Amino acid sequence: MSFLLSFTSFLFTLVMCLFISKCQDEVNASKITSKLVINADSGRLIPDTFLGAFFEEINHAGAGGLWAELVNNRGISRKEEVNTSAISPFVKDALDGIEFARGSSTSKWGSLRASMGHSKPFDLRYVAIGNEECDKYSYQENYLKFYEAIKHDYPDIQIISNCDGSKYPLNHPADLYDFHIYTNSKDMFFHYTKFDKAPRSGPKAFVSEYAVWQEDAANGTLYAALAEAAFLIGLEKNSDVVSMVAYAPLFVNTNDKHWIPDAIVFNSYQNYGTPSYWLQHFFIDSSGATFLNSTLHQSSSSIVASTIQYKNFQDGKNYLKVKVVNFGNSIENLKILIENLKSNVQPSGSSMVVLTSLNKMDENSFYEPTKIVPEKASLENASNAMNVKLHPYSVTSFDLLI
Repeated sequence: MSFLLSFTSFLFTLVMCLFISKCQDEVNASKITSKLVINADSGRLIPDTFLGAFFEEINHAGAGGLWAELVNNRGISRKEEVNTSAISPFVKDALDGIEFARGSSTSKWGSLRASMGHSKPFDLRYVAIGNEECDKYSYQENYLKFYEAIKHDYPDIQIISNCDGSKYPLNHPADLYDFHIYTNSKDMFFHYTKFDKAPRSGPKAFVSEYAVWQEDAANGTLYAALAEAAFLIGLEKNSDVVSMVAYAPLFVNTNDKHWIPDAIVFNSYQNYGTPSYWLQHFFIDSSGATFLNSTLHQSSSSIVASTIQYKNFQDGKNYLKVKVVNFGNSIENLKILIENLKSNVQPSGSSMVVLTSLNKMDENSFYEPTKIVPEKASLENASNAMNVKLHPYSVTSFDLLI
């Protein structure tokens, strides 16, 4: 069995190598099916907090870009609600919790934290009032009590509302509004336009939970990851109104499953990343980068693309990263045209990375942990105007040195 799996992986790797090589061949102009026109002189900054993942662990808050968020008890559960007239003890409990996290080691609750071995306050920047309860009868009145009290004592804390502000402006004050989406692959793919018409003023969105789940997600399929990649491209495009985004959940122990799929799977001695984990690598450079305006002309509805300009922290050089999702079952011939670039794309130093597989429902596993991983190759035909081939059911990143 192990030999068969290894041989299958070898064959797929060989096919991928041949395909990546073919992607760099010149495509006949008459065969172009889509064209991406990029304006290198028109863009805006993406928030440096943009990309993340959701996990429950406050001890590393503030380390390496990990920011703490407190999801507060707001006097509401799935079956019960506390009337606003009786909410004061819950508000006090919230303030005590914030003091435990942020208070000095001489304060009442800060000293308790210090006695537990953490004398330095946690870098708590965000407080969410509730979780998916905007439709509850008492939510908004209760919310205002929490908002006013927390802002009075901690004016710098960002307050997150449970109410969705992506269609209409909120009718109450907030710094951010929470948005969750768990759906199937096709629906997730077409949600890449979700925030195109969101209000451009007022609180920004925190997409704190997103994932493809249920049947076509299985334990973490390529198909699910590609749909999520398209959704992320849409969020990147709308990063003027989307402040942060986090995949959820991050980890699952195969001996104690509560939710599937997850980004990283482990047991007592081994682990692997699902395709949804690996696609996050395509967006690592997005936070703090410049999003460039572009126009995609296509003959089908299966292509989604975006472009950023970023500085590589490893070599200190500037790059354009063109990300393209092909959600269809056939090869797409794409022309990439970069306009108003003040320099030329350098073939030497440019590269492409592809995430794909032989079957859209393929998964990684303990037996084949790297069945679906990003494959990198040099990009010898890189230029300001280039023709490329996109593998069926794939996400491709063209990192162009400028």
